[in-house]
Amino acid sequence: MELSHKRQTKGIMDGPAEECGVIGIYSPDCDADIASLSYLALYALQHRGQQSAGICVSGEDGFESQRGLGLVTDVFEKEDLAEMSGNLALGHVRYSTTGSEKMINAQPLLTSSIKGDLALALNGNIINHSELRSNLEERGAIFHSDLDTEVIAHLTAHSFSDDPVEALVESLHKLKGAFSLVAMTENRLVAARDSRGFRPLILGKREDTYILASETCAFDILEAEKLREIEPGELIVIDGSGIQSRFYREQCQSSFCSFEFIYFARPDSIIGGQNVRLARKKMGWNLSQEAEIDGDIVVPVPSSGISAGLGFSEESGLPYKQGILQNKYIGRSFVMPTENIRDLQVRAKLNPISSIINDSRVILIDDSIVRGTTSRQIIKMLRSAGAREVHMGVSSPAVAYPCYYGMDTSRRQQLIAAEKSREEIREHIGADSLTYLSRKGLLAAINAADRDYCTACFDGEYPLAR
Repeated sequence: MELSHKRQTKGIMDGPAEECGVIGIYSPDCDADIASLSYLALYALQHRGQQSAGICVSGEDGFESQRGLGLVTDVFEKEDLAEMSGNLALGHVRYSTTGSEKMINAQPLLTSSIKGDLALALNGNIINHSELRSNLEERGAIFHSDLDTEVIAHLTAHSFSDDPVEALVESLHKLKGAFSLVAMTENRLVAARDSRGFRPLILGKREDTYILASETCAFDILEAEKLREIEPGELIVIDGSGIQSRFYREQCQSSFCSFEFIYFARPDSIIGGQNVRLARKKMGWNLSQEAEIDGDIVVPVPSSGISAGLGFSEESGLPYKQGILQNKYIGRSFVMPTENIRDLQVRAKLNPISSIINDSRVILIDDSIVRGTTSRQIIKMLRSAGAREVHMGVSSPAVAYPCYYGMDTSRRQQLIAAEKSREEIREHIGADSLTYLSRKGLLAAINAADRDYCTACFDGEYPLAR
């Protein structure tokens, strides 16, 4: 499975990270093993967040919840899942862009008010979060976490509507930002996307069970069928009477996050009818057409550059070589013990194979350069392994602008391309040449004719004013 090594080793690797993965499940059968289905779906979405995981089930005795810090396999025991029975469930895996890494910020978030019990799970970033929170605190709201999600919960509780779904809809009208939300009352499953559809949310079905998930790979593990994507500005409610759909906000021009194709989504997922792996391969193909690089072999950075590396190799006719070995057994929290050996931290995760690299002109392919630290260290290792030349090819444009819609690159000083020219970046990372895929080449690879994409991190053209 092609997952970015950058995301799996926090504090070592250099790349963007996306906020969360969410799932929601409705079954008409109260005896369905809904907690185990939720577990498997979250396991498939683990790449979207490794800081915490949680499942909430609604059954005869109300909500039952299990949350914890760490991976899905660390948080849930078989015995925990067996005790969670019901016919409605929410699930969440988290990487924090808003809210620190602590237990109180694990989701789903459970709230109780005069309107009844409500559980919420969010993927995205509410950019007017601080303003909304301050207004709520002035009205007496007490917050227990740093989450955007808790703002939604308080807005819902303060609504004049007695119906929790209508109260939730009222709160959504006040949000500004990028989000895909799943929510659960005692007997209804609710899902909504922001009016521009920045973040993915997809509806599927397994026999008579409806499933909502951030990506189709969750359906695959459950042997479920993809039905359709939830539309931007759409809200759906699933209960015993079936599915009701409406648009709570007028649809705007689509602004789907292009980084879902570049980096976030699993390669086996389908977005807008297009396989992510094939789109990444096309990015590498287009990069090869645009690049003026003379080399001997194409070597991907594992595993984020594999698909693009294959595409580059096919189009260029140069041999594809897996010249860097990835150690898959280093956990996400791996930290070097002493400062004086910190330069060895990337080598603990990635190691070049000298017999492949030696005396070669290497074209190194990766999906992005954000801070430049990892690229610099990898190139240094390739030269130590005997590479005569190292030419860096990046299968996306330069990330030069901060993202406010769910990536953890919200400050310009985090981005090397915001401060340095391409030549200065090339010199900084130690490459003989540096080539980025053009915006045109990216959009051609992800079928931009079929929908509009947010490319603000590349060009600074933000769909929403901050």
